[in-house]
Amino acid sequence: MDKIMGKRICIRQLNWTDLEDHLKLRIENRNFLQPFEPQFTDHHYTLAGQREVIRKVMDQWETGASYGFGVYDRDTDQLIGRVNLSNVSRGAWQNCTIGYFLDQECLGKGYMTEAVRLACGFAFQQAGLHRIEASVMPRNTPSIRVLEKVGFQYIGLSKHHLKINGVWEDHHLYSLTAEMVEWTRHY
Repeated sequence: MDKIMGKRICIRQLNWTDLEDHLKLRIENRNFLQPFEPQFTDHHYTLAGQREVIRKVMDQWETGASYGFGVYDRDTDQLIGRVNLSNVSRGAWQNCTIGYFLDQECLGKGYMTEAVRLACGFAFQQAGLHRIEASVMPRNTPSIRVLEKVGFQYIGLSKHHLKINGVWEDHHLYSLTAEMVEWTRHY
């Protein structure tokens, strides 16, 4: 897949050329991301573990079950994060969930808002999806701001929604449909 270009970042499917950079990104942000992710074994933070991650991304992309993107700085082509459209459901729903993370050194620059907007444009225009759902812990205000800037609407609170860092956490649910945003025609 070709890169989807934004103003300051671009996104594209993760592949084998990203293996070492993806491992570095995961290791350098392990402690920072731990409060917001499921618990991972030490194996996850090895070359073999990241090889499994990228193999899964590539396999699921091929079947249309999920679309895993790397987020790259346009100036340096450095991998600075991830955005994933997962749990793709076809039929009458045409839905997926979105998840994302960014290198802690790149926070507060609007990169993730741009990456999420590009991924949503891909979902609506290229993947033919109609709805994207996001779940975010109430205390994760930076992630909530990203969703709101992109146009996601608050649905409600889901109690004990996901097991994060070993604890069943409540999550705010948000959604975005193709009809809700004008920019999807111009992403």
